[in-house]
Amino acid sequence: MEFSDAEVERYARHLVLREVGGPGQQRLKAAHVLIVGAGGLGAPASLYLAAAGVGQITLVDPDEADLSNLQRQVIYRPSDIGTAKVEAAAAELSALNPHVKVNPVRLALDSANAGPLIAGADLVLDGTDDFATRFAVNASCVAHGKPLVSGAIGRWTGQVGVFKGQPCYQCLVPAIPPDAETCAAVGVIGALAGVIGSMMALEAIKVITGAGEALEGRLLIYDGLAAETRTVRIGADPECSVCGDHVLTRIKASTSRRYIVHD
Repeated sequence: MEFSDAEVERYARHLVLREVGGPGQQRLKAAHVLIVGAGGLGAPASLYLAAAGVGQITLVDPDEADLSNLQRQVIYRPSDIGTAKVEAAAAELSALNPHVKVNPVRLALDSANAGPLIAGADLVLDGTDDFATRFAVNASCVAHGKPLVSGAIGRWTGQVGVFKGQPCYQCLVPAIPPDAETCAAVGVIGALAGVIGSMMALEAIKVITGAGEALEGRLLIYDGLAAETRTVRIGADPECSVCGDHVLTRIKASTSRRYIVHD
């Protein structure tokens, strides 16, 4: 895969990085990333992935931009209010980097329609605030053997994790919490979306290029009020209904895909 002179100049700071270089940038250009949720996390994540030269980005979100989004969803402008988020975001990403193909999909992703979208991607980012959607994305990623970068924010705290095979997101959250909070209900500091969304993009770039050590099987938790971070290891649940040993055995038998398994 060759780069034009303009691309060489655009990605020059990547090309001189030992951990990325030409081979890593080629992997980015060849990659197809699916971003579920074009909101507070999807906005900064998509901007940085487009700027990094990811070859194809598919954005999935059912909503229109509204005034309350502008406090943290930095990809939108007042003129975008009332416009489908995926359409407005796609226009912004294409303007930022014309070398990136952007596919806007206005859709509420669920267990019935997640499969084809996730099967066609190399990597999935989930920044939604709905647990049913998160579970559907996670289950489909496990079924299709796709790595998942998951992020969440609320109030002053955010978290990022990378899941591939086992453990999966549902090992971390086995069921929808009865006291689950939303940003609309409890609030969120706007800049936190930029911090966590950027971390999600960084983890995606590491997974695609093979640089460093991704947060695979781990969860990074950021406390914005205390300016502290901590990382915890996620234990695999052998009885998990999504990635448990009996489920992965069945999936392997039917698809012959390989899965990375963590103790």
